[in-house]
Amino acid sequence: MRAIRGAITVEADSPEEIRCAVKELLLEIKQQNHLTEDDILFILFSNTADIHSLYPAKAAREAGFAAPALFSAAEPMIDGALPLCIRVMVFAENCNAAKHIYLRGAAVLRKDLKRFSVALDGPSGSGKSTIAKKLAKEYNILYLDTGAMYRACALQAIGDGIDLKDEKAVGAMLARMRLHIEYENGIQHTYLGDRDVSEEIRRPEVSMAASDISALRCVRMKMVDMQREIAAKMSCVLDGRDIGSYVLPNAEFKFYITASVAVRAKRRYSELKAKGYDVDLNMLEKEIEQRDRNDSTREFSPLVQADDAVYVDTSDMTVEQVVSFIKSKIQEKV
Repeated sequence: MRAIRGAITVEADSPEEIRCAVKELLLEIKQQNHLTEDDILFILFSNTADIHSLYPAKAAREAGFAAPALFSAAEPMIDGALPLCIRVMVFAENCNAAKHIYLRGAAVLRKDLKRFSVALDGPSGSGKSTIAKKLAKEYNILYLDTGAMYRACALQAIGDGIDLKDEKAVGAMLARMRLHIEYENGIQHTYLGDRDVSEEIRRPEVSMAASDISALRCVRMKMVDMQREIAAKMSCVLDGRDIGSYVLPNAEFKFYITASVAVRAKRRYSELKAKGYDVDLNMLEKEIEQRDRNDSTREFSPLVQADDAVYVDTSDMTVEQVVSFIKSKIQEKV
């Protein structure tokens, strides 16, 4: 008999949240440990004191888990404890090497993963930023939008009337630029001086300018130093063009996220139209193709799939499917 440990967090103390979380956790334990219903002898749950609406054991039975014995216990209130957390101990037969499962925010409970980084690389419009944000929320860790940092550099250069390919002029601009990142209510805000430019940097012309200015060595070195400093302090998810290959070559988890040019152009078109921009789909396709060429052929730190990165084509996948796939790959590795 083996004891398999697990834990998961919920976003709110509601019966539906608890049902979904318990089902997700138990299914993952079964899958990763290759268990059948007959292998499970009994399941013991505990939950933090801020969960009241439904016992996890009852949620398990409602989800179809009918182990011979199901128990729940409430933990005492402990200062600094991970909030809204459900823990489980599954006792099973025919389990040679127990694989313990920690999902969502409970990943921080892993003693062997006290600090870890997830690197998502890929071309523009592949969906990696959306995926990175969802992963960070699932694991309750920091999402660092590296693209926003380069866009801010481009916006500064445009505002100063600087040639984006003049490395000397751009280098002088970097020395005086006051770029900093703030996190407000769980959302990253990008500032140039005292000005919040989080929306301004998403304009189409800034996107293209960011591709040009990011090719300069001085820009990349400045941004990489900032990104490495942040990643060294806390667990985080980073997305960009060269995170796994250059910025964080020792990241514990690496993925290369891509999609066809046509699919990426349609995604970008819908995003910009929703924001009120007048854009042409054919022109967007050409711009994306040009940006791909710029990013993959630049001399310093080009867009490339790291040798140890998992390739993920999102063309025919929903965001939820991609996130689920990446989480399963992370779980396999830990």
